[in-house]
Amino acid sequence: MASFIFLGIGATIFLTLLLPEIRLYFFNIAGRWLYIFLFSFTLSLLMTPLMRWLAQRFNIFDIPEDRKIHERATPLLGGGAIIIAFTASLLANMVLERDIILTLYAGGAVAVTSLIDDWKGLRARFKLLVQILAVLFLIYNGVVLSLFSDKIWWGYILNILLTMIWIIGITNAMNFIDGMDGLAAGLGAIISLFLAIVAIQTNQHVLGWIAIAMLGSCMGFLPFNFHPKTPASIFLGDTGSIFLGFVLASLAIIGDWADNNPIVSFAAPVLIFWVLIFDMTYITVERVLTGKVKTVKQWIDYVGKDHLHHRTYTMLGDKRKAVLFIYLLSITLGVSAIALRYARPVDGILLVIQAFLITVIVSILDYSGRKR
Repeated sequence: MASFIFLGIGATIFLTLLLPEIRLYFFNIAGRWLYIFLFSFTLSLLMTPLMRWLAQRFNIFDIPEDRKIHERATPLLGGGAIIIAFTASLLANMVLERDIILTLYAGGAVAVTSLIDDWKGLRARFKLLVQILAVLFLIYNGVVLSLFSDKIWWGYILNILLTMIWIIGITNAMNFIDGMDGLAAGLGAIISLFLAIVAIQTNQHVLGWIAIAMLGSCMGFLPFNFHPKTPASIFLGDTGSIFLGFVLASLAIIGDWADNNPIVSFAAPVLIFWVLIFDMTYITVERVLTGKVKTVKQWIDYVGKDHLHHRTYTMLGDKRKAVLFIYLLSITLGVSAIALRYARPVDGILLVIQAFLITVIVSILDYSGRKR
């Protein structure tokens, strides 16, 4: 009964937001950012039960197995609710900048591929190929990092390589960390929040609205995916986690995160995405050093229970505590990104070093817990 009341309230708010008078009120008085958040939040809230029903109707479930933590077959397609809510909120609010439209095209391609994988299964190599093509599409259309001068050939090549590493790395890191109830969607919400704050700090209001649209979409999904007492009733699936990682990584490239300060501009998104960067780096180094993977093919195909959330669960002995711990770690580093607004270049370097030391401390605690 409570869930029906909750959904009824959400439907009422969403329908109210469609009224022209209410829309004008938010745009002129209450704030466009709040309208976008409420629109994406309520639409995601309403779409998630529909996605759950579709997953059950077409038998799209995540089946428990040795490498997974959940104990019962759970519907996938939760990512569909986030994709629909996010895209609809941008279209309804005319947030249609060229780069974000290109990102939606490319993100849609990898999301469709991941949907097929959720439903029928695909080789990891094929999914990676689609991601590479999607990133090349963005690069061809000018969505590329500008850390080095384009006037010299090696600077141009490095910018392209770093763009591919960044987007593909963050995309798959978000997918890999989607292994506990609420973790990927919650991290997506946290990352979106800090991207929005820093975007507004740097007077990039359109980029802030886009990040807020993703924040609302993730928050609307979370009540079905992260509950204090019961297991998740629906998962993001690769469709959701891949799209979430791809779009957020692309937003970090589209944005300019500091005023004429390239070091701070680089440090801000690194701190915001640090948990994902750390997890991907840690498992890669550990798997290579321990001989678990010896070739690129093995690295692509390898699946294990050695990610940050697995290790934190082993250390704390409780799934929800592990998720909340990672939330707090991400928030702590995100606050550092906000502090960079008026920082000197050396402050940006020091805060990145601090983030590294924090994760080293976490790794030491994790290793000690596993040994014990």
